[in-house]
Amino acid sequence: MYAGSFDPITSGHLDVVARSRHLFDRIVVGIGFNPDKEALFPVEERVEMATTLIHELVASDPNAASVSVERYSGLTVDFAKKAGASALVRGIRNVTDLATETQLAITNRQVADIETVFIVTGESYAFTSSSLIRQIAALGGDLDRLDSIIPPLVIERLKILQADPSGLLRAMANDANME
Repeated sequence: MYAGSFDPITSGHLDVVARSRHLFDRIVVGIGFNPDKEALFPVEERVEMATTLIHELVASDPNAASVSVERYSGLTVDFAKKAGASALVRGIRNVTDLATETQLAITNRQVADIETVFIVTGESYAFTSSSLIRQIAALGGDLDRLDSIIPPLVIERLKILQADPSGLLRAMANDANME
């Protein structure tokens, strides 16, 4: 199981899925809710974007493991157990991720007896994060310049949000300008 909020899904996320497909028989991409983050895209749209992008990824390498995308709520470990996952997959970009993810992996093993497998992201995505992409979009950044780290589908959806003067991106930008 590869779980996260995927808000938005990035090329780095897809890289982790692609690498995972060669380690496991089946991958479940679980899209959940993070109470520490205000969601930019509704969960239904995140699931739809991920499903489209994962379908393209699977089609490009049909001999690797199958991948499904599912929405969940509650604890990731509960969803993983329910889905029959043998391990949680986590992408690691840097030592900060490693420290945070190691603590979470130990906790998940203690609480739910489930192992975590770390996948080191490709070099091209080491500095990519959904949070950074949301900030760039909220502050009016040129989204086309992000084409090496986020898929075109996500760029188009972010442009729609940027064009909405009453939307969440505008509110995020206003909050940033207030500080």
